[in-house]
Amino acid sequence: MSIRLSEEVAAAVEDGSPVVALESTIVSHGLPRPDNLRIAREIEETVRKNGAIPATIGMVEGDLVVGLSDDELTRLATRDDVVKLSVRDLATAAAKKADGATTVASTSAIAAAVGIGVFATGGLGGVHREANQTFDESADLITLAQTPIAVVCAGVKSILDVGATLERLETLGVGVLGYRTSRFPGFFITDSGFDLGWSVESPEEIASVMKAQNDQGLHEAGLIVANPLPVDEQLDPDLHDRTLADGLRLVAERKITGKDVTPALLAHFHSATEGKSLEVNVRIILHNAALAAQIAAAASRM
Repeated sequence: MSIRLSEEVAAAVEDGSPVVALESTIVSHGLPRPDNLRIAREIEETVRKNGAIPATIGMVEGDLVVGLSDDELTRLATRDDVVKLSVRDLATAAAKKADGATTVASTSAIAAAVGIGVFATGGLGGVHREANQTFDESADLITLAQTPIAVVCAGVKSILDVGATLERLETLGVGVLGYRTSRFPGFFITDSGFDLGWSVESPEEIASVMKAQNDQGLHEAGLIVANPLPVDEQLDPDLHDRTLADGLRLVAERKITGKDVTPALLAHFHSATEGKSLEVNVRIILHNAALAAQIAAAASRM
C-alpha cells in the first residue's frame, strides 16, 4: 500500500504551511448525488478561504491519496463501487486495487501518518445505544486514542449514546474541548445535554493546546474540538427528538442491527424532516471546515 500526496499538499507539509485533512466517505456515502460533488468542492473552498490547504483523502485504484485531484474526487463521488474504508480495510482494499472512501478513523490515521495535524468532519462515530449488549462501538474512538490529530466536529451523531461515548473518550485519554461552549454539541442540535470540562475561545487557544500536548510527549492521542452550530442554524430540537424516537422504533421493529443502524437512522431523518436534516448536515461540515482551517493556520504560525 502506498500513500501519495498531491504536489500542493506535499509542499505544504514540507514547509509547515497550514493543511486540513478531509474525509471522502461524506462525499461517496454521506451526501446524495449530484449534490455530493458540489458540496465536496465547497468544503475544500471553505478551507482555502480560511487560510489553509484542503487535503481530501481517499483511495484510487488501491493507492491512498492525500489531496485528491478534482478528477479523483469526481471518481469517488460518482462511481457505484466505491468501498467505505475504515482502518482495518485499508490493506485489503489496496491489495484488491479498489476505489475507496475513508472514514473518520482511517482519515485520521492517514493524515497523522503524513504529518497533517488538523482534520475537519461532520460528526464522530461513538458508542451505540444498547452497546452493553451488542458491543457496538465505532472504530473512531480507539483510533483517536492513539492518533495525534485535532478533529473538529459537531460532537457525535445524536443517534448514538452520547453519554457513553463521552465516558469512553475519557477512559481512552482523548481530550475534548468545547469551542466557545461548555456543553457538548449533539450534531443536528446545538446542545446534547452533556457538560464539558474544558472550553476554548479562539483558534489560537486550540493551537496552544495542541502544541502543549506535543511538547509534553506523554500521550499520542487525538484532540476533539466540539464546534456546535449556532442555535438559529440547528435542526429544531422538538423535530429532532420526535424523529429520533420514531427512527429508533422503526429500527427495532425491522430488526436492523450492527453497521446498518446508522445509515438507516440517517435516511429516516432525511425523509422525516423533508430534507431539513441534510441541510443542517451541510452547514455542520462547512462550519467545521472553516474552524479547522483557522486552527491549522494558527498552529502553523506557532
